[in-house]
Amino acid sequence: MSEQKTWRAEVSIAEEGDVTRAVAVLTTDDGRTFLGEGLARRNPQDTPAPRIGDELATARALSELTHKVLEAVAKDIEETQGARPQRLVG
Repeated sequence: MSEQKTWRAEVSIAEEGDVTRAVAVLTTDDGRTFLGEGLARRNPQDTPAPRIGDELATARALSELTHKVLEAVAKDIEETQGARPQRLVG
């Protein structure tokens, strides 16, 4: 029988002037949390387009979050299997 788990992800976005900051938080069903942050800066010569800053900052936050989760997986594998995995993606 398969087991279903739910992990929650939340992204918060804040803008201040030409800088947009996103924070992505992943919470596992057993209470562990992972956090990624991303920034986007608008060139003052560019036309304001808040959605672009939101998307870029979010993408960067999620990318950092992904790397942190992969590092945790590598550590867990190393601790349980005795060796660091050669490859985790793909």
